Amino acid sequence: MGGVSGGSQSSTSSVTYKDTTTTNPYVTSRTNKKGTTTTLQPNTALSTVYDFSNANLGNLLDEYLHPSLESETNQAQLNAYRKILDEDTKRNLENNIISPLAKRNMIRSSQATDMYNNLANKTTDAVNDYAANLLSNSQNNTASIINNLINYALQGYNVISGNQAQSLNTSSGQASRSSSGSSSGFSYGL
Repeated sequence: MGGVSGGSQSSTSSVTYKDTTTTNPYVTSRTNKKGTTTTLQPNTALSTVYDFSNANLGNLLDEYLHPSLESETNQAQLNAYRKILDEDTKRNLENNIISPLAKRNMIRSSQATDMYNNLANKTTDAVNDYAANLLSNSQNNTASIINNLINYALQGYNVISGNQAQSLNTSSGQASRSSSGSSSGFSYGL
C-alpha cells in the first residue's frame, strides 16, 4: 500500500513603506517605516482652535460648574450691555426729549437734571435685571461655548485623520513588497 508523506511549507512577506509627506493647508503628515506622524501647520484656523481649546477648556469647565458674574465671559457680556445701554439711552434722551423741549423753552435745567437722574436709575435697574438674567443663563451659555470648541476640535481631528490616512495610503501604494517561501517535498509511495 502506498502512503503519502508530507512536508511543511512556510513563507514570509514583508512590506517596505516609502517615505511619504502629505500636506494640506492645516496639517502635514509624514509616513515612514516607523508609522505616521502629523503636525499642525502653525498660525492656521485649526492650530488656533486647538491651542485656544487646550488653553481655555479647564477655565470654561470651572465657569460651567461655578457660575459667577465675575467670570471673564459674563463680564464681557455685561460690559458690552452696559456700554450699549448707556450710549443709546443718553443719546435718545438728549436727542428725542431734552433738546426738542429746550428749543421750545418748555424745560428748565432742573427738569433736565431730574430726567438724567431718572435715566440713571432706570439704567441701573436694567443692568441689574440683565445681570440676574445673565447669571441664570450662565451655565447654558458656557455649555454652548464648550460644545462649540469641542465640535471645532473634532472637525480638526477629522482633518488630521483624513490626512494621516491619505499619507499612509500613498506610502502603502508606493511600498515595495517581497516574499520568500520554502517548502519541503512530498513523497508518495506505492
